[in-house]
Amino acid sequence: MRIGAVEAGGTKFVCGIGNEHGEIEKRISIPTGEPEETLAQVIAFFKEEDVEAIGIGTFGPINIDKQSEHYGYVTTTPKPGWSNYHFLGKMKQSFSIPFGWDTDVNAAALGEATWGAAKGLDSCVYYTIGTGVGVGIYAEGHLVHGLVHPEGGHVLTRRHPEDSFEGACPYHGDCLEGMAAGPALEKRWKVKGSELAADHPAWAIEAFYIGQAVASSILLLSPKKVILGGGVMHQKQLLPLIHAEVQKNLNGYVSAEAVLSKIDQYIVTPGLGDNAGLCGAVALGLRAMQA
Repeated sequence: MRIGAVEAGGTKFVCGIGNEHGEIEKRISIPTGEPEETLAQVIAFFKEEDVEAIGIGTFGPINIDKQSEHYGYVTTTPKPGWSNYHFLGKMKQSFSIPFGWDTDVNAAALGEATWGAAKGLDSCVYYTIGTGVGVGIYAEGHLVHGLVHPEGGHVLTRRHPEDSFEGACPYHGDCLEGMAAGPALEKRWKVKGSELAADHPAWAIEAFYIGQAVASSILLLSPKKVILGGGVMHQKQLLPLIHAEVQKNLNGYVSAEAVLSKIDQYIVTPGLGDNAGLCGAVALGLRAMQA
C-alpha cells in the first residue's frame, strides 16, 4: 500500500508516503505560509505519487464533526490566513480518494499506539511541546474527540514560585502553552531554548509546568503510557525532571508500579521519534480506507 501523509504544523508541513507497516518511504518539508500557496505545493507533491488514501494530522483548532457543515475547516487559529479555512475541502478538490482528518497530536497518539511506544496498549496520551503545546488522547482503542477535540495545551496552571513571566498565549496568557511552549521559553529567557545550558534554571521551571499537566492527565484519563514529543523535549535533561515533578504532584496517590517505580518506562519520548506525527497521518489514512 502507498498512503499519503500530511503532518501540518504552524512552522512547516511535512508530507510523506508510507505503507501499512508504518514505514515512511519518502518525505518532503514545506514552510507553512498562506493556505493557497502552501496547499498548492502539498497537492503538487501528491499528484506525482500513486496514493490510495491521504491522512492529515494538522495544527488546530479544527472541526472534526462529520455532521457539521464546517467539517474539515481550521477554526480559531491565530495562524495568518488559516482561520476558518476549508483545509480538507481544498484537498478533496484534487483527489477522489479516502481522507483521514484529525489533529496533529491525535495523529501522533495514533501512530505511537499503532507502531511506537504505546504499541499493544489500548490507551496513551501524547503531548507535543514545541511551537505550541497540544495533547492527543487515545483511549480504549479510540481517538478522543468529544465536543470539539482535546485542547490540553490551554489548561490553566499553578505558577512556579520563582516565575514572574506573564505568559505568551494570545488567548489565555499563562496557560500551559503560554508558560511552557518554545516561544514562551524564548520570550522569558531572551534566547531560544536550544541555546540554554542543560543546568539552566529554565528547565526546572519548564518541568514544573509540564509535570503538573501530565499528573492531571494521569488522574483524569489513567493512560497506560504518556508520550512527550516536540522540539522542546529534545532537551534530554528535561525528562527526568518531569518524572520527579509528576511523582511529587501525585504524592503516592496513584498506586501503580508504572508511576511509583517504573516512571522512566511510563512517561517517555516518542518511540517513532520525529516521525510520530507523519506515521500517525499514515495510520489515519489507513483507517479512512477501512471506514
